Amino acid sequence: MITLNINKKTYKLAVDPNTPLLWVLRDHVGLVGTKYGCGVAQCGACVVHLDGEAVRSCVTKARRAIGKKVVTIEGLSESNDHPLQKAWLELDVSQCGYCQAGQIMSAAVLLRENKNPSDQDINDAMAGNICRCGTYLRIKEAIKFAAKGGGNDR
Repeated sequence: MITLNINKKTYKLAVDPNTPLLWVLRDHVGLVGTKYGCGVAQCGACVVHLDGEAVRSCVTKARRAIGKKVVTIEGLSESNDHPLQKAWLELDVSQCGYCQAGQIMSAAVLLRENKNPSDQDINDAMAGNICRCGTYLRIKEAIKFAAKGGGNDR
């Protein structure tokens, strides 16, 4: 039995502490916004925040989250009104949408740490987040848009 703090809620879970956090979130807690992409931390579809750090939940053992705060895409904002979520919608970023939760979670850490990122800052922060639809330019524009205040000036 382990206890995890996920999206500001406490969960007592009968899971092996070595289970990847991704499967704890999806299969045991029912938070399916975090996606399985590759299983080897190469695509970024499974990014969540662990005490504010962007981590690949497919290779992060649940035991690493004990005593820490886990935030998934479902917990990023209460009303889906995080500036990045609004920017994603305003700029029609996603096509299939599969990778977008991981993209947004990675970008959220970037904007928390750097309020005005350069193109290179964005490229560096988003490296390793794969979009098979190729929406990289729209992703970059949405990050810049969110950094400047989101949908208020469009």
